[in-house]
Amino acid sequence: MWRVLIVEDDPQMLAFFAASVQRSPELALVGSVGTVAQARAILGDASQVVDVLLTDLGLPDGSGLEVIRYARDCHPACEPLVISMFGDEDNVLASIEAGALGYIHKDAAPDDIAKTILEMKTGASPISPMIARRVLSKYRSMQPKSLPAHVVIAQTTIKTEVNGADKSILSPREQEVLELIARGFSYSEIAAQKGLSVHTVQTHIKSLYGKLEVHSKMEAVLEGTRMGLLRQPL
Repeated sequence: MWRVLIVEDDPQMLAFFAASVQRSPELALVGSVGTVAQARAILGDASQVVDVLLTDLGLPDGSGLEVIRYARDCHPACEPLVISMFGDEDNVLASIEAGALGYIHKDAAPDDIAKTILEMKTGASPISPMIARRVLSKYRSMQPKSLPAHVVIAQTTIKTEVNGADKSILSPREQEVLELIARGFSYSEIAAQKGLSVHTVQTHIKSLYGKLEVHSKMEAVLEGTRMGLLRQPL
């Protein structure tokens, strides 16, 4: 049972997300609040355990980035997921730097946020395709030293030299999975497209994580781009 805290100042969105979480037998709603102060009160309560933080960025009394940082401090195992109207690269990268494992634009919010949360708890890093393209474009133009430390995988640890034309570090199936990850598809969507089981897709993802020395889908996409395994986004 994963315990979820929702921080959203739009009452309708808050109720929509809360209802989705409450319908899932694998999730428990710790709280649904609309301000940074209310979120900090729950996160700072020693009697509470928060496994997943679902937060907006634009809150009446501050930024969701503050909530993410505070959640990570109080609950190191907590996995933050951002759902926001902000789709610019700076907000996305700032969220990743703060500790977010996923970033979904509100215009592309899933009908069942509980499913997205459960996918994240099994290793996914959900990100809207439109945001993924923007971040990859931004990443291409940035110097490695200017990126968040936990996003940039230390280049000196890469044992295999790979250029844009050499994709031998990954198997053909792993390469296909990486490309679908970069397009924002979930585990189940990749499985359906390739005629595989979700377990098989997870096995391929685990393998490519090891080869790229990353720990999330977002890091895999960024590192795959740096290594020339993914094409320049349009």
